[in-house]
Amino acid sequence: MSRKYRIGIAGLAHMHVNNVAELFRQHPQAELAACADTKTEMPELREAPYTRGWNLKHVMGSLGVPKKYDDYRQMLDEEELDIVICCSENVWHAEIVEACAARKVNVCIEKPMAMSLEHAMRMVRAAQKAGIALLVNWPLTWERAARTVKCLIDDGMIGRIIQVKHRAAHGGPLGAGAKHAGVTEAGAALTPEELAATWWHHESTGGGAMLDFCCYGCMAARWYIGQCAVAAMGMRANLNSQWADAEDNGLMIVRYPEALGLFEGSWTQLDPGVPSGPIVYGQTGTLVVDSRNGKPIVRLERGHGHTTVFTPEPLPEECDTIAKAFIRHLETGEAVHPTLEMGFNLECMATLDAGLRSARSGKQEPVDAAACQISQTETCGAGT
Repeated sequence: MSRKYRIGIAGLAHMHVNNVAELFRQHPQAELAACADTKTEMPELREAPYTRGWNLKHVMGSLGVPKKYDDYRQMLDEEELDIVICCSENVWHAEIVEACAARKVNVCIEKPMAMSLEHAMRMVRAAQKAGIALLVNWPLTWERAARTVKCLIDDGMIGRIIQVKHRAAHGGPLGAGAKHAGVTEAGAALTPEELAATWWHHESTGGGAMLDFCCYGCMAARWYIGQCAVAAMGMRANLNSQWADAEDNGLMIVRYPEALGLFEGSWTQLDPGVPSGPIVYGQTGTLVVDSRNGKPIVRLERGHGHTTVFTPEPLPEECDTIAKAFIRHLETGEAVHPTLEMGFNLECMATLDAGLRSARSGKQEPVDAAACQISQTETCGAGT
């Protein structure tokens, strides 16, 4: 008989908890056992779709999590857990991973890996010392079109990569009408005061559009280019959220040994206006993640009207969700997809950290080469 894996949830601040927890609930070998939110010095003023109070009620009421703890450490002590889903504010990722590692509990962290490279290094060292699996979940990992792009690159369809661009934009994580995977409800219209009381809009808790959105570009470029970045320039601004201190728009320009990256993130745009997925420019062509009739496609552009459209293939059924991939890894020791692996994500975090430092300093900042070196040895295994 297949073994059951007991799943706990530490942190309900990130609305992706609704989707990730649902995916584990659907897995025949997983059992949602308990949840606990993190302590906050910033109580929310309203309970609306995707706020932390609403997320808590959803995972308990709609997803059937049977038990709630006031402190995740108590949950870890009293429950025999195999995996913890961490969807807290970014500032608590390192602390939660260290607490789980001390109790030999594996962790699924929602992107980005951390709010700083320092925190990410703490997480990797704790996981490595304890021998636990630490996987970072990216919605982009499970997009068929994004995987198709990687296959086409590896097949030499566009030659050597020159530039990777990623643009992500919407009206804010709690913006009116916002919809997130795993939930049918749409975000409500919150007042500036209500939004200001959420962690998303405060730098001290790891909020802001750069951490939320520019991280995708750091991940996609590292995945497609296959190299650690060298340096980054970042710029950020609070253009329409003056009632809080975190930026609502951010840009990064990143230098790789043989390529460039341009990553954009915005919380002030009701429609991004252009394809929101990665665009990869090569020597002999350009790959664009796009959609047609509501379905994902990849366009190969060679100029002068020469366009080839690829329809992405389904992902392998045995590991087409984070829940399936995680449990399969624990069951078999099989390598996980590279974008989930903690060493890979340490490199992504080093790039993002350089962009954040640059936005503060106003200067180009180097990517920490030591993090890239560590990532080659302190990993949990990665597939292709």
